[in-house]
Amino acid sequence: MPVTRNLIAALMFFAPPFAAAETASYVSMPEEMILATELDADIERGKELFALCATCHYENALGKADGSFPSIAGQHKSVVIKQMADFRAGNRDNPTMFPFSDAATIGGAQALADVAAYIASMPSNTEPGQGSGEDLDTGAVLFKEHCVLCHAEDGTGSADFAFPRLQSQHYEYLKRQMLWIRDGHRRNPNPEMKRRLSLMDDAQIEAVADYISSIRLD
Repeated sequence: MPVTRNLIAALMFFAPPFAAAETASYVSMPEEMILATELDADIERGKELFALCATCHYENALGKADGSFPSIAGQHKSVVIKQMADFRAGNRDNPTMFPFSDAATIGGAQALADVAAYIASMPSNTEPGQGSGEDLDTGAVLFKEHCVLCHAEDGTGSADFAFPRLQSQHYEYLKRQMLWIRDGHRRNPNPEMKRRLSLMDDAQIEAVADYISSIRLD
């Protein structure tokens, strides 16, 4: 089943249990995402286009350990396409990112497919920025209770459903995004994620982010 159909199925699965006010806050998928995920990607062209991304994410796409720029190397193609399409459609706010993701700068749906495929092909981060490590046990319990359903036990997510790979991401970036989603500052998350994060206080979110950043694959 194509990625876009899987994603639509995922949204239909998660949406019904929530009140109308909650689901209304979840923005719809940009049409450009649907188109881009169905296109055949040219990784070599994507590599050329990535020069724009390297300005902030660096040539290895590992971002900065302080979380000011996320590690995107090895992220699923479907996830990269969705996030870039959301930036372009105004579903996700980031004044720094918008000029680089804008169609006038990087190109249309084919460009999204190409650069996303190249990013997905890059080696993921083996040494992401980490937290204090003081409450990893709590983080592990909360992660297994609230995050495994979509992001898998090893934090690698799902390419088919465009669930992000969290493993190999910087602690500070994870923490900031989780807090923003919980508090409504980021408008494009799945409503189920927002609901689960709303059950956690700041310390618990920090513990989960710290645990995720500590996951290492064999």
